[in-house]
Amino acid sequence: MKNWRFYTFVFFIGLIFIVVVLRLFSLQIIKHSFYKKLAANQHQNFETVYPVRGEIFMKDKHTNSDSRSLLFPIAINKDYWTIYAVPKEIKEKEETVTKLSPLLNINEEELKKKISKLNDPYELLKNKVEEENYNKIKDLSIDGVYFQKESWRYFPAGEMACHLVGFVGFYGDEKIGRYGLEEHYEEKLSGKTGFIEAKRDSLGELINVGEKILAVPEDGADLILTIDPNIQYFIEGKIKQRVQELEATSGTIIVMEVKSGAIKAMASWPTFNPNKYNEVEDIGLFLNPVIDGVFEPGSVFKIITMAAALDKGLIDPNTTYEDKGFVEISGHIIKNATEKANGVQTMTQVLEKSLNSGAIFVQQKLGKDNFKDYVEKFGFGQKTGIDLSGEEKGNISNLKKKKDLEYATASFGQGIAVTPIQLVVAFGAIANDGVLLRPYIVEKVIYKSGEEKIIQSQEIRRVISSDAASRLTAMMVSTVKNSFDKKAWVPGYSVAGKTGTAQIPDLEKGGYSDETIHTFGEFFPAYDPRFVLLIKVDKPKGIRFAADSITPLGRQITEYILNYYEIPPSQ
Repeated sequence: MKNWRFYTFVFFIGLIFIVVVLRLFSLQIIKHSFYKKLAANQHQNFETVYPVRGEIFMKDKHTNSDSRSLLFPIAINKDYWTIYAVPKEIKEKEETVTKLSPLLNINEEELKKKISKLNDPYELLKNKVEEENYNKIKDLSIDGVYFQKESWRYFPAGEMACHLVGFVGFYGDEKIGRYGLEEHYEEKLSGKTGFIEAKRDSLGELINVGEKILAVPEDGADLILTIDPNIQYFIEGKIKQRVQELEATSGTIIVMEVKSGAIKAMASWPTFNPNKYNEVEDIGLFLNPVIDGVFEPGSVFKIITMAAALDKGLIDPNTTYEDKGFVEISGHIIKNATEKANGVQTMTQVLEKSLNSGAIFVQQKLGKDNFKDYVEKFGFGQKTGIDLSGEEKGNISNLKKKKDLEYATASFGQGIAVTPIQLVVAFGAIANDGVLLRPYIVEKVIYKSGEEKIIQSQEIRRVISSDAASRLTAMMVSTVKNSFDKKAWVPGYSVAGKTGTAQIPDLEKGGYSDETIHTFGEFFPAYDPRFVLLIKVDKPKGIRFAADSITPLGRQITEYILNYYEIPPSQ
């Protein structure tokens, strides 16, 4: 019993020893990997590696190679400088403001506020600063002013094809394609983000050794377009000029290849500069009127009505009816545009004189179900599937009512709404022997791996027979040659076309206003068609009918394309 204190002391010493050994065993053996990772995390960091965005190019008819040096760049990446400040490090604030204000194009008062935020560790002064100004600012050696290089989207042609291409904007802090091709092909253009596990020193700075790639970044794919820069440049100048001459609000031109559905040019005015999209006050300007601009087409739609009846065998070009100058339907009087009676008229003359009564005659022979069926087969009331973001499907809901009046007015393009791209595709179907194609903008996708995806022409469906298409073509040729549309005629060539002058609905008072939309659709050469052309001008002043306002422009564009592609005369 004398040694009980000694044995107790030895017991507790032994117990403590066992606890320490077990703890060491746990730390060094059982939880070794956990604490190793914990220690490593004091010196490691996971860094995001952003891919390089794919670029967008056009090429002209002479270019067969995809070499960048031979292509026309429309959307590329460009290095700029971001200038920022740590305000508390700037000692001479007045002097700094005086020196930086003209170089950054920021007024002195605003700049002074920015650099006076002493508790702000990062104050953005300006992004997208060009190399020249960066060098000038850098040479000033101002304490507290720092620089960071960053890649931004750059559109070297400025406003050219702006509605077609779109721009790269922000979604939160992320750069992302907005509108047009930039949005539609965002997934392909943006690529895939990568990650690395990088070590840091005791101060938290990255050490350029021992990096471990956890996910390899994949740069975005390049896009080669069907657009020819020469035609694009030409029509952009022409539509701007004509809209201004007519004091119109806006205008659109589209050129499409008949046999493929490839869009060769697409222009609208007014435009915007995608390099300065943030300065645009009306964001509606970003929308592409070719695919988004829904409107009542007017008499240009008579071509669709005739196509349906020809295909059904209910009429031929020489079928006649008596034009009294008006038609009464459901208590409503519908007149011809000229308000004249023309007596006995053929179907070809209906198109030549653009007779509303003749279109109604044809629709009534078709019946409601047949008429609606062909309108839908031509693609109206549905999206064309063009590879652009923001396409609208138009509105043919009036045809669901099955009322005589709605069908009568629809026969000459009133009471239904379409988009310019739908009209181009429909005219293209007639030119393409009755077969409807999907329109497309991108000809080829080139991945950074070297893989290439060539976009093929896509047939949607046969709409009318070859015979019906041939007969209608002859009627349209006669319309351009012998009617008010004769200003579109090109000597030595056959042109098949039709104009439309549509009143604009008055959304406040109901009915229609005195303002109009002028449209002209054509394909050429008519009997061996290569291209479809559509011109649309909104609210022109001083000229009543499209036959006078835009057919001369149609002739200019047709002549330019015929000469550009060296297409020989057919007559």
